[in-house]
Amino acid sequence: MTETIKIAVQKSGRLSEKSLQLLKDCGIKFSNGTRKLTSKAKNFPLEILFLRDDDIPQYVASGVAHLGILGLNEVEEKDQKVDVVKQLGFAGCRLSLAVQKDTAYTGLEWFNGKRVATSYPNIVEKFFADKNINATTEEIGGSVEIAPGIGLAEGICDIVSTGSTLIMNGLKEVETVMNSEAVLIATPNLEAAQSDLLQKILFRLEAVQNAQKSKYILLNAPNEKIEEISALLPGMKSPTVLPLAVEGWSSLHSVISEEDFWNVIDQLKEAGAEGILVSDIQKLIA
Repeated sequence: MTETIKIAVQKSGRLSEKSLQLLKDCGIKFSNGTRKLTSKAKNFPLEILFLRDDDIPQYVASGVAHLGILGLNEVEEKDQKVDVVKQLGFAGCRLSLAVQKDTAYTGLEWFNGKRVATSYPNIVEKFFADKNINATTEEIGGSVEIAPGIGLAEGICDIVSTGSTLIMNGLKEVETVMNSEAVLIATPNLEAAQSDLLQKILFRLEAVQNAQKSKYILLNAPNEKIEEISALLPGMKSPTVLPLAVEGWSSLHSVISEEDFWNVIDQLKEAGAEGILVSDIQKLIA
């Protein structure tokens, strides 16, 4: 029987959607119809388990699932024995302390003797202990933002993306406890078959991430400017140079990070580059 590797993803929400899209971008085909608890890939020995995000660390630590995709904040909060094998570059957010907007906040010491409502008591208690702050946590499963308004706590600690939810509830962000993003976790000491499959998945993830950070650039340049323009294109090795039908001109092809492109675009034009075309890359294997 062919060995498979099981990966746990959040069963609903934006993180679930992005996790499944990432797997599809890696060329893994599967059905993710509504109300399904599991789904087997059609072209890769992988099975997807749809779980609550706060259950994923336990499933992975126990080996019921070999891999999991979830926020780093959940990994830290559950403190299970799992390996964080890759940062995935999406679902970025921060876990922050917030107080009522009219509070005269004077610094972290303000929390001494105060109560903080949160869904992440382990992270918050460790943070305060490391900072020698004597604060009490009040664990809440949801709607953390209402705690100060109803007198349950003087402050909160919750996930923040844009900060708009805090503003809507009359709160202001005062301290960042940790930054988070989606990560891939794995059961420690995987069996050889699952470890090999993990390496194949990581190879595909790397190709997808490289492509997302890079652009394919094509431009025309006079031959006497090729050396100067090539120096401005920090690609994988060096640009591909092909002669054009017009004598004295060539076409240069390269891969460049989007950030680098915007930093050198004016220099490329000044060096004589014309007809600059920039396009997305589907996959990039370095």
